[in-house]
Amino acid sequence: MSHQARRTGRERGGAEGGNTGTSGQPADAPSRVEVFEAGETEARQRLDRFLSRCAPALSRTRLKALIQTGNVSVNDRVTLDPSMRLAPSDRIRLETPPPEDWSVVGEDLPLDIVFEDEHLIVIDKPAGLVVHPAPGHPSGTLVNALIAYCGASLSGVGGVKRPGVVHRLDKDTSGLLVVAKTDAAHRGLADLFADHGRAGSLDREYLALVWGELPAPAGKVDAPIARHPTHREKMAVAPEERGRRAVTQWRVVEALGPATLLLCRLETGRTHQIRVHMASIGHPLVGDSVYGAGFKTKSARFPAPARAALATFGRQALHAAVLGFAHPITGESLRFESRPPEDFANLLMAMRQSTKG
Repeated sequence: MSHQARRTGRERGGAEGGNTGTSGQPADAPSRVEVFEAGETEARQRLDRFLSRCAPALSRTRLKALIQTGNVSVNDRVTLDPSMRLAPSDRIRLETPPPEDWSVVGEDLPLDIVFEDEHLIVIDKPAGLVVHPAPGHPSGTLVNALIAYCGASLSGVGGVKRPGVVHRLDKDTSGLLVVAKTDAAHRGLADLFADHGRAGSLDREYLALVWGELPAPAGKVDAPIARHPTHREKMAVAPEERGRRAVTQWRVVEALGPATLLLCRLETGRTHQIRVHMASIGHPLVGDSVYGAGFKTKSARFPAPARAALATFGRQALHAAVLGFAHPITGESLRFESRPPEDFANLLMAMRQSTKG
């Protein structure tokens, strides 16, 4: 906190002692309310940045969500704008609700554990596994499996007890995923992913099989992404004023006739980012029924064995192959690599044999 900012008090909650939930509050505690006053050095500072310094136990992502859901007021007026600029002597009231009850039950599902310590766990997720319970997928998810495996140790930062998840992979994307087991690890990882590694170590690389021949050995797509204006289940490249900044670097790994294997590196982490970006430059992912449905006829350019492999593949050809980050507690540099799963490897083999023939 800036030496000019001043905490003026707590209106409710904040009781000391007793059994605590994942937020550090008593399990049956009311919302925690804190009030701060901006000093001279906070003039023109963004509201979310100010609160991140005043309430360091909450991640920037969590604070942004609290602002946007009406839990923050400035001078007794609720504001929903995280980018609001403060003035000296502004009085900021922050209300943090207690964590929601976590009603999802644990399920004894297989987990491919790449790394684990008392703070976090790295999983190699298979294609077809949903990460988080949602309408249509209330069970059989990675979170169900993690609750059974880790028990109550999974972190609760983010407003829900024990979710542990700081980033996700699409259901049909395979590969590496890190999950927090403690609140401290969750805060560190959440901040790292929210910042996209600009202020720290974060490396995410994906193998992507796309349609067509790329115009250069390497390149970059720098295009904002937003929810599609008419198809709400899709994302789309959008004007800067409407979309969130998104940057994907790509490099050709192997030319496979009508298709190309790429290594894509994320500078940001938007929903469906690689799928949207590659489709936007005319090279959608092989097997992507959402962003590349119009390219299915290109499979006819392959000989029969490759066409058969494509017909049975049944998902977008995307695999999270590399995940590297600084351990949020120990500071140790961690880097993990994952080979493509069997279906992806078989598809590549069939394409290689077809192009050689």
